Amino acid sequence: MLNVLIVVTALAIAAYLAFSPRLANSSNWKATVTPLASIMGSGFLVSAPLLGLIVGNRAVFFMAGLLMLSFLIGSAIRFNIRHFEPIENRRGRAQSIALLSRMVLAGAYFISVTYYLQLLAVFLLKAFGVEGTLYAHGITTLLLLIIGGIGMWRGLSELEQVESYAVSLNLGMIGVLLLGLALYNLRLLLAGHWQLSPLDGTVDGHDIRVLLGLLIVVQGFETSRYLQDEHPAEQRIVTMRLAQIISSVIYLAFIGLVTVLFQPGMTADVTAITSMVTPVAVVLPLLISIAAIGSQFSAAVADTSGAGGLIEDIVHRRLSPRYAYLAILLITLMLTWNTNVNEIIAYASRAFALFYMLQCAVAFAVAWDEKGLKRRRRKLVLFGCCALACALVFGLGLPSE
Repeated sequence: MLNVLIVVTALAIAAYLAFSPRLANSSNWKATVTPLASIMGSGFLVSAPLLGLIVGNRAVFFMAGLLMLSFLIGSAIRFNIRHFEPIENRRGRAQSIALLSRMVLAGAYFISVTYYLQLLAVFLLKAFGVEGTLYAHGITTLLLLIIGGIGMWRGLSELEQVESYAVSLNLGMIGVLLLGLALYNLRLLLAGHWQLSPLDGTVDGHDIRVLLGLLIVVQGFETSRYLQDEHPAEQRIVTMRLAQIISSVIYLAFIGLVTVLFQPGMTADVTAITSMVTPVAVVLPLLISIAAIGSQFSAAVADTSGAGGLIEDIVHRRLSPRYAYLAILLITLMLTWNTNVNEIIAYASRAFALFYMLQCAVAFAVAWDEKGLKRRRRKLVLFGCCALACALVFGLGLPSE
């Protein structure tokens, strides 16, 4: 009955999100779901096994720390939306830093595309009981050739149309996963069997560096920064903050509920969530695998398109989109064959940390120049501290393996 309930609920949530006329016509929903889907994408899948491996039963507290850092960084980006746009009308230090940050973001997108497709590959292989880095790299290469080829041939607009369905499926999976975990914890509690496994929660300097490399699991809120063609500034500020709050609540609930499933001998296998939740309901691993494959493909398409757009913007449209996609394809192929999924998580975290550091520097420069800004000194301290924290992630983050 629980398996039937989970499948029906997942399909109901996904169908409502994908086909509801009310949501389809809601500008606020569209502005909220874009950053929300980015935050809740791949990070939701890998966060539990990696945090459980590193910090054991204290995972929820360290997740809270990552979420707090991301929210503070988000406040700097929201400040830039309100005080720095439109970018084209700005001059001086802030404009130079902003241009550099866009270049870094393009590079971060190269890494994230590789990350999403490598993660898709390992989930696909896990679903068929196959292991092997060579197989994962082969699948990733094939997908990169398909996405890059279509981008060079006719653009990615048609592939991007599947994004809303993949997002709906992923959010539906997250909803039923939380439901299943809550019922599982309740059942253990009522039976008097609820207890946490004895895990080594000692955290040393190496573990701290690995935790810094997990910033990517809560990355994605910055997408609101680049939705100015569809949504006004104030709407993006409000919906970005809302997306971060909703995702934080979901992440903390998820990590808190899944901790009871942590066991000694956990590994750094990013697909461990599928086997971890098997005791909850046998259908959950299949649902998670399907949602993971769909969401990672759509995220890779979205970031490939974003990277192509940024390249064209940086070179002022003097480069054909075909060559932009060719450059993305060549770079992502090189990354694929020189990294594994655990390494690419840390590299993606460091790349986005560098982008966030530059965005915090933009916010600091704007606040420094605006002498009449309300609570100016507090903002300067906040943006400076956030930039320093991002610099530490960039300089010290390590792969979880």
